[in-house]
Amino acid sequence: MDSTKDRGTGWTPRLRLEGKVAVVFGAGQSPGEGLGNGRAAAMRFAREGARVVAANRGLESAEETAALIRADGGEAVAVKADVTQEADIIAAIQEAHRRWGSLDVLHNNVGVSLGGGDADLMEITEERFDHIYRTNLRGTAFACKHALKIMREQRSGSIVNVSSAAAVGLYPYAAYKATKAGVNALTEQLALQNAKFNIRVNAILPGLIDTPMAVATRASKWNRSRDDVNAERNAKVPLGRQGTGWDVANLALFLASEESSFITGECILVDGGRILNRT
Repeated sequence: MDSTKDRGTGWTPRLRLEGKVAVVFGAGQSPGEGLGNGRAAAMRFAREGARVVAANRGLESAEETAALIRADGGEAVAVKADVTQEADIIAAIQEAHRRWGSLDVLHNNVGVSLGGGDADLMEITEERFDHIYRTNLRGTAFACKHALKIMREQRSGSIVNVSSAAAVGLYPYAAYKATKAGVNALTEQLALQNAKFNIRVNAILPGLIDTPMAVATRASKWNRSRDDVNAERNAKVPLGRQGTGWDVANLALFLASEESSFITGECILVDGGRILNRT
């Protein structure tokens, strides 16, 4: 459904992504309590009418996401995709185009830090740094590359990259911060280069979010309870709590939809105000 004629009128479609096709990389999640950002985004898109390719390195987790969407009345298919492998990226994007004939939304949610072996620069190994770079920055770049081939031909599309508040705030580990800062720069460059094709590119910078990857990984690494880790993280946020996957997904939905039709090249924090307190 083309809603361009309604831009600026305050009109909102009943389903904000009705008839759209979305590929979500990182649509599964790590084991543990809570909801991951990628799964939440895939479900949020589907609830607003999008047909979703749920792509994830672990196929079983992607299938869980797709099953949740279908149980909710949506349409989704799961695919196995390791974003460090360009062939997997191409296959996921081609699956969306082959199955539904378009690609309207690309959501890049993949990222690793502590779980990928991140550390202080004086301690991190070459292998671990390269792995984090290949996952966080190169994977995002090549997903954008292959999505843009379709979007440019369509002369429409929205790309939403998930960066991190770590890219612009205090963060102790070298590779994650550097690669997420690279995602911000990539987002700005692609927004400028693709505006003439009516393609928008934006980034979300989550702060402290209560996801299995963020909390369970730290609890395991530091041999602490999940409650202790959560309490420490909550105390760092001016709003007094961490965000949830839905907080990130709601912004992703806005950026994917026509409601943000005049927004591109932006890197937007979802952090409960934590960036305002850098101590």
